[in-house]
Order: sequence, then C-alpha cells, then structure tokens
Amino acid sequence: MKLKLKIRENEDVTIIHCQGRIVYRDEALALSEKVTELVPHTRQLVLELSEVEMIDSAGLGELVVALMWGRANNCSIKLAAPRKSILELLRLTNLASVFEIHHTLDDAMFASRGQMV
Repeated sequence: MKLKLKIRENEDVTIIHCQGRIVYRDEALALSEKVTELVPHTRQLVLELSEVEMIDSAGLGELVVALMWGRANNCSIKLAAPRKSILELLRLTNLASVFEIHHTLDDAMFASRGQMV
C-alpha cells in the first residue's frame, strides 16, 4: 500500500497520520516533503505510525532527516504508536534512542503539551 498522509491540528500540535509504507522513492519523499512544509509553522509535530506497515532504510533515513530538520527549526518531532515490527526496527538500528517514541498518540500529545511554553 502506498503511503497516505493525513494532517490535523490539535491545539498547538500538528499530527501527521501515516498509513501504508515509508519506503524508497515516492513514499519516503512524500513524508519528507510534508515534514519540510509543516516544520516552519509548528513547534510540535507528531508522526502517528500505527498504520505504517513497513519502513525500509530509505524511510528510516527520511525519519532522521525529518528529526534533524525539526531540531534546526526549533520543532519537536515525536513518533507515536508504532507497530511492534516498526518499533523493533527502530531498536535494532539504534534509532529508538534518538527519537522520542510514545506507545499511543494520546501519550505523545500529553508529552507535547508538557513541552509547550
């Protein structure tokens, strides 16, 4: 399944709900472009991953680029609700120590509200 992205705002937090695959070429690029578009306009961004079926190395790379872009623009980026297989991949690649990962979207939203000034 190709990647579908749905954007919504909840108070001062922007949520990107990802559905499908974050893989080489169009899908990874689409996520990267969307993050690049949104980051300058928000301070809190949550990537909701509960419906992401697969992430490959290109997708992981784009997640790292998104995180770096967010940091460069004073925007916190959190990952929410990754499936067990995605969470395991993040752990195996040591990216779980780089990202702030929450088990649920509600947890990520609560953490984001705690960071708002």
